[in-house]
Amino acid sequence: MSNEYRTHSCGELRKSNINEEVKLAGFVQKIRDLGKMQFIDLRDELGITQIVVQTEELYEKCKDISSECTITVSGKVVERSSKNDKILTGEIEVIASSITILGKCRNSLPFEINSQNQNVREDLRLEYRFLDLRNERIHNNIRMRSKILKDFRTEMDALGFTEIQTPILANSSPEGARDFLVPSRLHPGEFYALPQAPQQFKQLLMISGFEKYYQIAPCFRDEDPRADRSPGEFYQLDFEMSFVNQEDVFKVLETVVPNVFEKNTNWKVDKGPFVRIPYKEAMEKYGTDKPDLRNPLIIEDVTDIFEGTEFNAFKEKTVKVITVQKMEDKPRKFFDMMSNFAVEELGAKGLAWTKVDENNELNGGISKFIDEERKEKLFKKLNLSSGCAMFFIADEFESSQKIAGGVRIKLAKELDLLEKECYKFCLIVDFPMYELSDEGTIDFNHNPFSMPQGGMDSLLNKNPLDIYAYQFDLVCNGYEVSSGAVRNHDQEIMIKAFEIAGYTEDDVKKKFGALFNAFSFGTPPHAGAAPGIDRLVMLLANEENIREVIAFPKNKKARDVMMNAPANVFDKQLEEVHIKLDLKD
Repeated sequence: MSNEYRTHSCGELRKSNINEEVKLAGFVQKIRDLGKMQFIDLRDELGITQIVVQTEELYEKCKDISSECTITVSGKVVERSSKNDKILTGEIEVIASSITILGKCRNSLPFEINSQNQNVREDLRLEYRFLDLRNERIHNNIRMRSKILKDFRTEMDALGFTEIQTPILANSSPEGARDFLVPSRLHPGEFYALPQAPQQFKQLLMISGFEKYYQIAPCFRDEDPRADRSPGEFYQLDFEMSFVNQEDVFKVLETVVPNVFEKNTNWKVDKGPFVRIPYKEAMEKYGTDKPDLRNPLIIEDVTDIFEGTEFNAFKEKTVKVITVQKMEDKPRKFFDMMSNFAVEELGAKGLAWTKVDENNELNGGISKFIDEERKEKLFKKLNLSSGCAMFFIADEFESSQKIAGGVRIKLAKELDLLEKECYKFCLIVDFPMYELSDEGTIDFNHNPFSMPQGGMDSLLNKNPLDIYAYQFDLVCNGYEVSSGAVRNHDQEIMIKAFEIAGYTEDDVKKKFGALFNAFSFGTPPHAGAAPGIDRLVMLLANEENIREVIAFPKNKKARDVMMNAPANVFDKQLEEVHIKLDLKD
């Protein structure tokens, strides 16, 4: 590198550069004043070099320099007398012959750069995100993200996929989340919608004869933020293929995802074929459709054992149990903590427990409510031994599953049971095609464009809640990282599938006109998936908050506090798009 400001990067100088005259540029990370000599730690994107200021002229110039100023420095590379083995440039330093201030920084920073920012309010970090991004950890996350995107493209190109961009201004369609609407200036009273996903467009590309499509696609959904979900916008590796079935999509996921992971981590990575777990089995064994397989704990159903019990908490309830080994040393307060967590965080009515003592007798908790016959059945079914503890969840069927799933996760974290430094994948398959809405009506469970297993025969002859779809999720370490499906490509099946969910044929034609029309022009069978880029990067960066891997994220309230968005606009702007506000107090 050689230009007006530098001949070398701060991070690339080594002993081989000793006695060279160099020019560096970067941010001043730290200044140490030793009276007649000053040391400046100069930082750029590749690393840090120590600059030595020895002349009185340069010493005076340094009085105008503060942390986070940008400067350019010319000087000679020499060997350091006191080495620093914590940095790659720790064997050399540069004796400055000239220093030029390029950009001054005010003396008071909103927070310290290159700290872990553990005690800094997140909104303050996001307000000054341009400073927060100088933090080495966050900066490296964004650079890693860039590399991961390149790696995904390389993998998809190698498999013969064609990268195609699809529109951002699209139509509104019922795809599971609220749309972001964009008013039209040219067509008063009409709106575009930002796409929740390129779903219809990628299916139309299959009908257009592009047999392997992909793109790094921006998606827009008006959803509430979570630690693992970016509000408003996110990116996914969207891909679709013609003349394939579900297994063909699995092969792409099982090739591309592990390959990209292995290029960006030194942790152990599961290779394909991934474990396949039916949705119902996942809910029964793990209490969630995104199980963390690093967690060895399994949920068991013991409803039959407690049938006819007089113990009120278990009476006429679904009873789940989680058995944990080596709990003999855990004090009562641990069990009380778990019970409080289940009640306060998971909405449980309680969390019953008991332990197996050294004599293989049940002791503590609800032991007195378990008679000898039920005790023997528990020992046989759960393979109990001395030191085991059992945690019981009793509730309605679905509630018991979900609460048990939350207890399972909490136990693994509290007891440090998660397998370390590994990425464990599984595919959740056989999702229900439909579910009951909060209002008690039939609604799509997952993707409305999925093909029902059994095709038209299932739609005509089965209870809708018993129909499975060819749709699936890829899960890694407890996070859903991709969804996919075999798509419905039959016009009649499409009409019937939407009819069951309460849509008329006219509704389908109106909402999905292009797709509905295209289905009558020789549609090939097709299928695809869409791994979530942000969440995958979050996993590879070993972060627990997705905002740490996005350059300019929204905050917990879906606001951009740096750019002040969303914000009010001028009345004239509203007039141009034919909108009048009617704000309620």
